[in-house]
Amino acid sequence: MSYIDGFVAAVPTQNKDAYRKHAQDSLPFFKEFGATRMVETWADDVPEGKVTDFKRAVQARQDEAVVFSWIEYADRATRDAAQKRMMADERMKQMGTSMPFDGHRMIYGGFAPLIEEGKGKGGYVDGIIVPVPSDKKDAYRALAAKTCALFKEHGALSVVEAWGDDVPAGKTTDFYRAIQATEGENVVFSWIVWPDKATRDKAWIACINDPRMKPEGKAPFDEQRMFWGGFEPIVDA
Repeated sequence: MSYIDGFVAAVPTQNKDAYRKHAQDSLPFFKEFGATRMVETWADDVPEGKVTDFKRAVQARQDEAVVFSWIEYADRATRDAAQKRMMADERMKQMGTSMPFDGHRMIYGGFAPLIEEGKGKGGYVDGIIVPVPSDKKDAYRALAAKTCALFKEHGALSVVEAWGDDVPAGKTTDFYRAIQATEGENVVFSWIVWPDKATRDKAWIACINDPRMKPEGKAPFDEQRMFWGGFEPIVDA
C-alpha cells in the first residue's frame, strides 16, 4: 500500500448487519476502481476520553456504534482517479441513497503512510487518531518506528501510521475538529492489527509498563487529544 483513505462513522447498532452488507456490496466497485484492500471494523472497546474520543469525533448517539475503516490504494494518483470515477458512477450514486448510517457525520481523508510494518489479516484492530504539529513530523515518525517495534515484539501482525495528506473540512464534523486541531497541526490516522483481542490486551499491559515506550523528552504531539479504541473486523478483503 502507498496511499490510504481513512474513515470514521457512527452507525446505529441495530444496523450492523445492514452496514456490513452495504460495505460488502460496495467492495467490488472499489476494487474495480483500483483499491487493493478495504477494511471495515466495528467498535468493541472504545473508551470515552477526557478531551476527545471516537464517539465525539462523529457525534455518536447512545444507540450508535463507531466504525473505523480504511481503503488501500497503490498511490495517490490511483486513489484520485478512483474518486472521480465513483462520483460519476450511477451505481455508486444509487448506493449512496440507501446508506444505513448518517453520512453527514462520517469523517474521512487521504493519508500517506509514514510507517508500514507487517502484513496479514487479524482478528482485532486498534484504531488511533493523533494530532501532530507539522514541524514535528520527523520526530513523530521516529517515535512511531520505536513503538511499532515494541508492538510487533508483543504480537502485532502489522502497524501503519499515516500522515494527513488530503483531509478536507466537513460541514458537520471532520478529522480536524475531532482532534481539536490547532494552527499548524496535522492528523495522523493509524492502526495496529492483532491476531485476537486476548493478544492485544496482554500486549498493551506489557507495553504500558515497558520504559522503552516512553518518548525521549517531550512527546511530539498532545497526548490529551489523541484518541484510540479497539475494533472487530467485519469486512477485510
